[in-house]
Amino acid sequence: MAVQEDVRTSENVPPERRRMRLRHTQRSWSVLVLVALLALFSALRPDQFVSWFNAKSIAVDASSYLLIAVGMTFVITIAGIDLSVGSVLVFSGVVSLKAMHAVGGDGLLVCLVGLAVAVLSGLLWGLVNGVITTRGGVSPLIATLGTFAAATGLAYILAGGQDMHGVPTSLADTLGFGDFLGIPYTVLVALGVAAIGAFVMSQTRFGRYTAAIGSNEEAVRRAAVNVDRHIVKVYMLSGALSGLAGYVSLARFQTTTLNGHQTDMLQAILAVVIGGTSLSGGIGTVLGTVVGVTIPSVLTDGFVILGLEPFWQQVALGAALVGVVMVDQRRRGRNARG
Repeated sequence: MAVQEDVRTSENVPPERRRMRLRHTQRSWSVLVLVALLALFSALRPDQFVSWFNAKSIAVDASSYLLIAVGMTFVITIAGIDLSVGSVLVFSGVVSLKAMHAVGGDGLLVCLVGLAVAVLSGLLWGLVNGVITTRGGVSPLIATLGTFAAATGLAYILAGGQDMHGVPTSLADTLGFGDFLGIPYTVLVALGVAAIGAFVMSQTRFGRYTAAIGSNEEAVRRAAVNVDRHIVKVYMLSGALSGLAGYVSLARFQTTTLNGHQTDMLQAILAVVIGGTSLSGGIGTVLGTVVGVTIPSVLTDGFVILGLEPFWQQVALGAALVGVVMVDQRRRGRNARG
């Protein structure tokens, strides 16, 4: 308890109350943007956009990004970055499917083996990221860019350069296409992870240390907290959730989708920052990330319904990322002067 109190008192830039106000303001702004997009596309294409089928489609698409965005929220809160999430997702899916093929059959045991392998492989990549960053003294940007390339290359090598198929039918029928009371299991899994992440971030020592490190790392070190070990744990969490996302992707697409996740890190970072987590660290909100991850999915879905070229979707996402970063930097600057 004494260590926790030291961390709280040492973390005075910015003050806790001001951080909470910034979180709530950004989250409210994100909700308004989401509502505006929903209203816009509903008015332009009410017959196509406003339907239960389309709502489920948006939710399923957003849930895939939400899994990696929750982990990214913790990473960015410590003032880090993880560019490897998309490639770790692909790698985890490949080794998971190879493990299920090795076990053989089609049942619960095979699916559990695949789940364990996917999460474990992602966790190990997170461990590599954390160790390189803390022990190796390499910046998170360079460290995770390196593992991004390494994980992508290894995934292609293990898969023989082409997508693997043969996902167990039981996995595809349940997690991939199954639902509970009309809500797809993929959405329920993502929301469950987000709920746990929100609790950990706001109500546990792990979450308090995460925010404190991003706000004032040196003060946390002086409070006798093993900062390096905590940073490694955060990257392991991000990797594990990327592995879980790879497993869910297998169930959903019934293939390893080697070329389908190049922009996942962009989607995740965009969702996290839109949701109110600051790229400068110290401010993190998983609930805001849930809202933030929905906005790009609604935008992409709306573009498809309007018949716009898919290339414009990438332009919009890139412009949105630059825009929210500019807003975040200005907000942080005003807060520092205030």
